[in-house]
Amino acid sequence: MKILLTICARGGSKGIPGKNIKILNGLPLVAYSICTGRKFAEKYKADFALSTDSESIKEIAAQYGLITEYDRPEEMASDTAGKIGAIKHLWEFEEKKNNYRYDYVIDMDVTSPMRTLDDLEKALQQIEENPKALNIFSVSPAARNPYFNMVEETPSGYVKVVKEAGEIKSRQQAPAVYDMNASFYIFRRRFFEEGHSVSTTKRSIAYVMPHLCFDLDEPHDFIIMEIMLRENLLGFEI
Repeated sequence: MKILLTICARGGSKGIPGKNIKILNGLPLVAYSICTGRKFAEKYKADFALSTDSESIKEIAAQYGLITEYDRPEEMASDTAGKIGAIKHLWEFEEKKNNYRYDYVIDMDVTSPMRTLDDLEKALQQIEENPKALNIFSVSPAARNPYFNMVEETPSGYVKVVKEAGEIKSRQQAPAVYDMNASFYIFRRRFFEEGHSVSTTKRSIAYVMPHLCFDLDEPHDFIIMEIMLRENLLGFEI
């Protein structure tokens, strides 16, 4: 089984400028994903690659052992560029450079670093046990449920429950739903060969994180995670 690990980290960020290399509890944010990725790569003899348009990110990634020859094209580094296209372009580059075919691509998102080596291993095992699945991605139990306590506005101006499934009178009665926490995605090569452009397909499965995980989108997210790391409140190591 041949695996390519990827990290996609463009230089631009409107929400938090420079967030991919912003210092979080003493380390650049990208370093957390690199450290976990290197553990996995060493154990599974996987290749590890970086996609970025930023020289600053390249330099910091190299300090933590992730060196790249790849330059992300400008058209794949805009606010509107899809991530799947960026991963596929890197995958094609690495296959051509190394002259072999990858069975899986595992992409780790820099801004959602609350993952462990155990998470990656268990998710890989899960997709291995489901040969029809094209990909698997990490999720967390959702705080709100579209069958029970989420509503949308109708053309009349009134609101209704987003998903109707009979009379559901409590959250416990509602079907389980999950938040995509963006921490990692595992793709079979068929996913790219079939030309999928989004991560949710009819043959996608989910790995439910057994611990806290959230994306760092806003400045207060950094403050929350900084405190949790500093005070050892996570209950696991990233």
